[in-house]
Amino acid sequence: MPAIRVLIVEDFTPFRQFISSTLGKSRDLQVVGEVSDGLEAVRKAVELKPDLILMDIGLPSLNGIEAARQIRKLAPESKIIFLSQESSVDVVQHALSLGASAYVVKARAGSELLAAFDAAISGKRFVSSSVDQPGHLPSQLSASGFVLASPAAKPNPRKASARAPSAAVTLPDKKTKRDSSLAKCARR
Repeated sequence: MPAIRVLIVEDFTPFRQFISSTLGKSRDLQVVGEVSDGLEAVRKAVELKPDLILMDIGLPSLNGIEAARQIRKLAPESKIIFLSQESSVDVVQHALSLGASAYVVKARAGSELLAAFDAAISGKRFVSSSVDQPGHLPSQLSASGFVLASPAAKPNPRKASARAPSAAVTLPDKKTKRDSSLAKCARR
């Protein structure tokens, strides 16, 4: 099976290089492009048709939200994973309403990015555990099939069976033939 093709969209060069280097170590992932602004992201998404687009929100020339809106229309088969320092529920909700597969807060990238990739490849949705106000998820986001993961909680000493919730939650989404082949590739 061919590697999963990834386009990285990040304006901070050291972080973009770090992500590219980290992803490049995986045999299952192939970084096919790196860009630093939203307009270039749209152009490269159309040109390269990557399987996954790792997208920041705070980008020059066209922000990540608007770039994602255009990419959804021009390259609908590409799955979008937002990777941003923004952690407010409103920003996350807006980003996910565009059809993104995942949203990861940069501070949690080390522990959550690969889980977000796995979820997206499997046709599931993923939301970072670091999104602000985890107990106050707006009903629109909840109704759209996303569950906001809460950070690990301390077990209740009164209940012997109480367990800490996982750091991230994934939910099933519509699967396509392409998703199935990507998932098989990811399991290799």
